[in-house]
Amino acid sequence: MSNGLLHPTRRGLLLAGGAGLLTAALPGHVAAQAAPIRIGFQLHRTGIGAAYGRWYERTTQAALKAINDAGGIAGRPVEILFEDDATDPKRGSEVVDKLTQADGCDLVMGTLFSHVVMGSAPRAGELKVPYLVCSEGYHVASGALNRWTLQPGITDVRAQISTMAPWVAANLGKKVTMVFPDYAFGHDHRDFFTKAVAEQGGEVIAQIAVPPTETSFTRYFPQIPAETEVLYHVMVGPAVLTFVKELGEFYGTGAKPALFGFVDSLEAVDTATPGLEFLEGSHFWEAHPRVKPADAGEHEAAYRAAVGVDDNGASVSDAKDISTYSHMFSTWETLYFIKQAMEASGYAGPADRQKLVEAMEAISDLPYGIERPQGAKRFNGKTHQVFGTQSISQVQGGKLVKVHTTTIEEGLYEDAVDYTTMSF
Repeated sequence: MSNGLLHPTRRGLLLAGGAGLLTAALPGHVAAQAAPIRIGFQLHRTGIGAAYGRWYERTTQAALKAINDAGGIAGRPVEILFEDDATDPKRGSEVVDKLTQADGCDLVMGTLFSHVVMGSAPRAGELKVPYLVCSEGYHVASGALNRWTLQPGITDVRAQISTMAPWVAANLGKKVTMVFPDYAFGHDHRDFFTKAVAEQGGEVIAQIAVPPTETSFTRYFPQIPAETEVLYHVMVGPAVLTFVKELGEFYGTGAKPALFGFVDSLEAVDTATPGLEFLEGSHFWEAHPRVKPADAGEHEAAYRAAVGVDDNGASVSDAKDISTYSHMFSTWETLYFIKQAMEASGYAGPADRQKLVEAMEAISDLPYGIERPQGAKRFNGKTHQVFGTQSISQVQGGKLVKVHTTTIEEGLYEDAVDYTTMSF
């Protein structure tokens, strides 16, 4: 495993821009007051999550700079140590162990892919270290994990689907075929959307599971029943562009079902890419709209500037470098959540980890602001899951245009667990 922050002779120490020690970039009085808070970041630098990992790292570094420029956490500077988990569950567990045991991190955050979360959270529980995931699976709120694992920066699939299914059934059709990745994240889509659309008087008439490492998808498309009214697709990994292009080739210029996708199928992909013209008029779920909406909040411009993303969701330095905009905000918001809880708990060091988790569980309302550029949130301390708004966007003229926004309340569901009753 490589760690670009601990070994300056190999790759350099810096997180918050440039070269040299992180603390050298801080105001002198902050750096001198106390030892830095050290946060481990479990990063998908390689493997099928690499596109997300690159933007997760970039967004986290931008949030880190903003926090340190404002005085750090409780007057202490903050360091982040990034460690590649290769988007692999076994290696993920090893990364949690290394960041905590060898590198002395106060806590660990960062990972997205749900199978890595499921493989890593048990080790965090054994080590009794806070593990804050920037994922979307229902794994945390389901009660399948432990009291040390929290998901405070992004909503989960169950909440997302609770708000999407009524809109899909009312606007697109009620006979649905689903195409989804064959692992925990995709299974959450399969289970919750099937139930949710049935509650709207609809039916999932076919479920097509695709291995997340698949590189071509043509053999799956003939399984789509002819009577399908809505094709619900969510795909992940480096082959997403291949997926959407091959889907277009399959249907050609003929009749096709209404398409409703989760933007995962297009994250890091330019919607104006040749071969994607068939997506025109189709709809996508987005958490944070990639193309800046006309009604964007007052902090949206500052956030985009900080992470280096233009109004179309591309890197300001390369218009062809499309961000994973609908997911990467979760790292920014999670880091600010950590700051809030550490300051509320009076966190001083690893001996206060339990007190830190208890402070996190006491947080509820998370108002909109630069700390939460995606929007206001509500954190459920019992289930360790955050709730927020969702967006539906339509491809218009090759761009994603927001056409609908849900409320926090629409995504709420009954508690399946109360982690606060569990022992540490």
